Amino acid sequence: MINTNLPLVSVLMTVYNREEYIAEAIESVINSTYKNWELIIVDDRSTDNSLAISKKYEASDVRIKVYINEINLGDYPNRNKAASYAKGEYLKYVDADDMIYPYGLELLVYYMLQFPNADYGLCSIEQDNERKFPIELNPYATYNRHYIQKKHIFHKAPLSSIIKRKIFNEVGGFSNVRHYGDFDLWHRLAQEYSVLLMPHGIVWYRVSNGQEGAIRKKNPMNIAKTIHAAHMHCVSDDSPLSKLEKEALDKVFLKQKSDAILSGFKRFGWSKGVEMKRFLNLSYVEIIKFRVN
Repeated sequence: MINTNLPLVSVLMTVYNREEYIAEAIESVINSTYKNWELIIVDDRSTDNSLAISKKYEASDVRIKVYINEINLGDYPNRNKAASYAKGEYLKYVDADDMIYPYGLELLVYYMLQFPNADYGLCSIEQDNERKFPIELNPYATYNRHYIQKKHIFHKAPLSSIIKRKIFNEVGGFSNVRHYGDFDLWHRLAQEYSVLLMPHGIVWYRVSNGQEGAIRKKNPMNIAKTIHAAHMHCVSDDSPLSKLEKEALDKVFLKQKSDAILSGFKRFGWSKGVEMKRFLNLSYVEIIKFRVN
């Protein structure tokens, strides 16, 4: 029985050619112990049987709605499209090749309700040996944890998140930057809002060659763009870090950019190295300087 006194969670599933896995993904949501959810499936013009499988589940459960894009939007624009259909207080992404454990939604909502000042949460975080989960962090503590303490949290995929729909809309959702739109969003959210860190065992992600993450690693420009995005977020006026921390990180990022360019030359050849150098806007003198220092 659905307890409508509990917050409605909009589970968002974006789909492109996932016929092999999508039924498992949908059923993982249906089998949730938490019942007050809607499942929004947005098909991005699949050419396999993903849409037909989705429609079958829509016909059997009124909480499931299937939408079809007029054109292929791509990863992050389609995530924003799915969010535009949502009615819930919380947004919860479950990709069409991943799954959420039966108690996953229940745990996520339980944790978030205990910390009303947290506007979004990230789960599947490595154990903190000094504090037990859940851990609420304000903007400064979030940036400090990732970049100063080097306890990384901004690398998490959308599957590991739960976000209040209101603040997702306030920041404009995901940027249309392929391969690191989630990384970018966590930075922008952390500039204004508190995050709640939660443990492993809530969601399960699949690893396969066709995923965006696997594709990302094959092009060094994606790494360069991610480093540049992190650099700009950390040293910007909107960054919650102190002036001294920004100055120190500026040097760290310049060295990372230098290393990335040299790695591009070595692993992918002259043309790719030059492309990375132009994008990261470093001279050869600066590359040598930052590499030595």
